Amino acid sequence: MKQRKLVVISAGLSQPSSTRLLADQLSAAAVGAAARLGVTLDVQVIELRDLAHEITDNMLTGFAKTNLKQAQEAVTAADALIVVTPVFSASYSGLFKSFFDVLDKDALVDKPVLLAATAGTARHSLVLEHALRPLFAYLRATMIPTSVFAASDDWGANSVEGPLRGRIDRAAAELAREIEHREPATVTDPFALTASFEDLMKNL
Repeated sequence: MKQRKLVVISAGLSQPSSTRLLADQLSAAAVGAAARLGVTLDVQVIELRDLAHEITDNMLTGFAKTNLKQAQEAVTAADALIVVTPVFSASYSGLFKSFFDVLDKDALVDKPVLLAATAGTARHSLVLEHALRPLFAYLRATMIPTSVFAASDDWGANSVEGPLRGRIDRAAAELAREIEHREPATVTDPFALTASFEDLMKNL
């Protein structure tokens, strides 16, 4: 079995939250879909509400404290991401955007990302296309075709087998296939020497 890292980012503010619920359902579906392709996913969930103060401090000072630094490193080292935000004022939440503002500018380059959002009404469903896709296109991520939106009505009695479940399973399968055909993510040490000490001396 191949081993890959999946990082799930949830920007829900309440506990419990529909944002975290959707994140958990997406990650569980991705784990199952990947297993059927011979890939074991090591899943790490990052709750942005727990990092809110550190994200603000990072924006003001330019330095990341311990927990935020670990989250940033996890995202950079991930083979794929699932990102889920609540919708505020017809867009992603400020906390969600702020986290990606304090990532390294190259952290998401060519990284597979499944986009998802939650809101009280289906009228906000276009936020995925009008707000999230432009953001992650700018960050040069590889977005899978199917994104997932869940309104309050989607969590009714038919959520187990209803339209939301179909979207979750389709998006998870697309993400799993994207992960399966890629090599594991590698993280380059910016301080590593690209040449031996002897070669450097020869050029002096």
